[in-house]
Amino acid sequence: MSEKRHEYQVTVTWQGNAGTGTSGYRDYGRDHLISAAGKPDILGSADPAFRGDPKRWNPEDLFLASLSACHKLWYLHFCAVSGVIVIAYEDHAEGVMEMDANGTGRFTDVVLRPTVTIKRGTFPELALDLHGDAHEKCFIANSVNFPVRCEAKIVEA
Repeated sequence: MSEKRHEYQVTVTWQGNAGTGTSGYRDYGRDHLISAAGKPDILGSADPAFRGDPKRWNPEDLFLASLSACHKLWYLHFCAVSGVIVIAYEDHAEGVMEMDANGTGRFTDVVLRPTVTIKRGTFPELALDLHGDAHEKCFIANSVNFPVRCEAKIVEA
């Protein structure tokens, strides 16, 4: 059993009943609302390839965003305690999901591509190395069964 335990609660409410419920594959919407106490709602749907609304977040988008955000949070922590002053951080993460003939799908690869701007003279080599530490600690990356790679770029300003 783990030393510390954290619990999370969200509510996902389907909003896609077009009047006949799930009477047929094309007869219902994939839209849903993701909510949690004290937080703004997220409008969700399926990926457009699966009859979803392209204007709403889909589970795959949110999953990729979770990997990216978790890595960023650990990275900023390690920079702060190591004397690396980060001024800006932007990640253009990409993920690949492959589907089997029977419709089963899974992510097979994720690449994080953060561009990190640091204050000039605050250890650019260390700034790059700290991505490895962030990856080792990332809760989400430690929970998946595929590689999460990081191709970081450090810029001094």
